[in-house]
Amino acid sequence: MVSKNGQDNQRRMTMNTKKFSNSQRRSHLKTISAASALCCLLLVKAGAVETTIQSPTYLRDVLPIFMGSCSRCHNQETRFVYNWLDYKTAYADRWEIKRRVWDGWKGTYYKEAMPIANSPESLALTDAERLTIRQWVDGGSPRGVAPTNDSVKTKAERIELGHRLFTICAACHQATGRGLPNQFPPLASSDYLNADKSRAIKIVLYGRQGEVVVNGAKFNNNMPMFPLGDQDVANVLTYVYNSFGNAGLEVTPEEVKTVRAQGPDASVKSAPAAKSVFE
Repeated sequence: MVSKNGQDNQRRMTMNTKKFSNSQRRSHLKTISAASALCCLLLVKAGAVETTIQSPTYLRDVLPIFMGSCSRCHNQETRFVYNWLDYKTAYADRWEIKRRVWDGWKGTYYKEAMPIANSPESLALTDAERLTIRQWVDGGSPRGVAPTNDSVKTKAERIELGHRLFTICAACHQATGRGLPNQFPPLASSDYLNADKSRAIKIVLYGRQGEVVVNGAKFNNNMPMFPLGDQDVANVLTYVYNSFGNAGLEVTPEEVKTVRAQGPDASVKSAPAAKSVFE
């Protein structure tokens, strides 16, 4: 038989065990709750990061790609293809853009991929840039807001930023700045470029059409205008002036702003395109 004292001791041990078990259970539940909350927070953050990555906008992400890899054909001067440098036009043509840039490239669309295979633009267009265009279309094709880059820059900073933008120019003027004979004039050691900085700014702002003589050679082609801000124009021209054996000049946003206010003049303004024989 168990004595009364022994029974009391057993009851106390049982109660202590229950209390300990309850304490453990509460602690375990708190741990689970904290872990669940942490997991939820991480999922939310991961979702936010994924949304940010997969939600490119036209002005911030897509327009720079179009300017660098598509603008030789798809610009405001063209008559038979769409001007992708204009948001409304690009938005209206967005599904075909995706099909040509992504699906055609993957071999799942019956039309030829764009840019044309093995062209300089096609070779320069990265897989990530194609993916950005696809995600822009799939994400609703938002216009977004152009990135601001208005802080004061040193000349070295302008050159570096301009170097990144030069891919826009390299489609025609080539990465070497030497252009293409009888098609696109050279920027390297260019007498035309170095002779007049204001004229160079105006051409980048408004484009140019018609004959021009550069380093003794004649060229007659169109240069489209690009939707670049004052800072971008200053940066890319500063890069060009400090590369390819040019004069080493610096272009500032203030100079670009002044020239922009003057508007295009007759020597730079794009002339109306002649009517096609099919019109």
